[in-house]
Amino acid sequence: MAEGIRDKVAIIGMGCTRFGERWDTGSEELMVEAATEAIEDAGIEKKDIQAAWFGSCFDEVNVGKSAIPLSFALKLPFLPVTRVENFCATGTEALRGAVYAVASGAYDICLALGSEKLKDTGYGGLPDFSVVLGSKNRLIFPNITAPGAFAMMATRYFSKYGLSPEEGKEVLAMISAKSHKNGAKNPKAHLRKEVTVEQILKAPMIAWPLGLFDCCGVSDGAAAAIVCRADMAKNFRPDPVFVKAMQIAVSSGEEIMYNSWDGTYVESAKRCAGRAYEEAGIKNPREEVSMMEVHDCFSITELVTYEDLQISPRGKAPNDVRDGFFNIDGKIPCQVDGGLKCFGHPIGASGLRMMYEAYKQLQGNAGDRQIKDPKIALTHNMGGFPPMNIISISIVGN
Repeated sequence: MAEGIRDKVAIIGMGCTRFGERWDTGSEELMVEAATEAIEDAGIEKKDIQAAWFGSCFDEVNVGKSAIPLSFALKLPFLPVTRVENFCATGTEALRGAVYAVASGAYDICLALGSEKLKDTGYGGLPDFSVVLGSKNRLIFPNITAPGAFAMMATRYFSKYGLSPEEGKEVLAMISAKSHKNGAKNPKAHLRKEVTVEQILKAPMIAWPLGLFDCCGVSDGAAAAIVCRADMAKNFRPDPVFVKAMQIAVSSGEEIMYNSWDGTYVESAKRCAGRAYEEAGIKNPREEVSMMEVHDCFSITELVTYEDLQISPRGKAPNDVRDGFFNIDGKIPCQVDGGLKCFGHPIGASGLRMMYEAYKQLQGNAGDRQIKDPKIALTHNMGGFPPMNIISISIVGN
């Protein structure tokens, strides 16, 4: 029986650029910036890297959808470099490739890097999803957009759990206000300004009930990790972060084809979380998880993810939001670095950016936003939209 990867691999170095509108910086410079910080943080030399995984989604940093941009930018000497792409889970896919390679015994030290230069592509943040889903799905989902899809999830959630429109929008606004408050403390975040619940409620509407501050922005950025065998990690640093679980789940189409799915949760997230907790040996996530970085592409996504991850009971996440359970001084701080909402969302980099925050928090190196004595951190990515998606969950600890 497969035993998983728990405690077989450690993260010994990480790097992350400032996210934002990096008009003065090219793709190669972003990759070099993130990789240089990670290599220096690990206390290794570039020649120590034995293989690399590169995550990116859009054409600005791709040469024929290949791994050449990373090898070229970092001047890696004819190393095996693999390019991966899996919607918004791309950064975590790069890390998963590096971690699995080390866990298999194929390599001792590997690099994972995710990068995206969205601003240069003209990516506006409101694409017609039918374009990227392929010709067959275009017939099923004509003209669907991400805000529209998640707005439908929000209205369905309000209806099922008895929230009035005013109550529902206020809960979503509290989630966004929390993230903006955290992001204001982060020098690498894209949007560094606190926003009040009142301001959020009065913001322009994008797709009701989701207003401007319920949606994450479009950013440039890169993030990187150096991983090695767990038994050699303390040769490099006294405080490595150990990988407890990495799981991925991809929709099979069941959510769309049958009426058992009611639109208020993400089935693949529920399945992925169960496998991740089993691999990590976690029995009670509400009591054992210390912090989370989740995929808050929209405020409603964060709300339902609290429940999909078995942190809040079904329909009760609004109560936890009101109680401050997920605030930086709450029981399980969420989006401590500002999340996608404020740190930004260069698609190929986001999963590694989440891990960068988990890594810094577990080492006690998060500065003004440091939480108290974290032991277990969880990251969650979601690519796609509620009825058709990719979910990746990683759990790490010290």
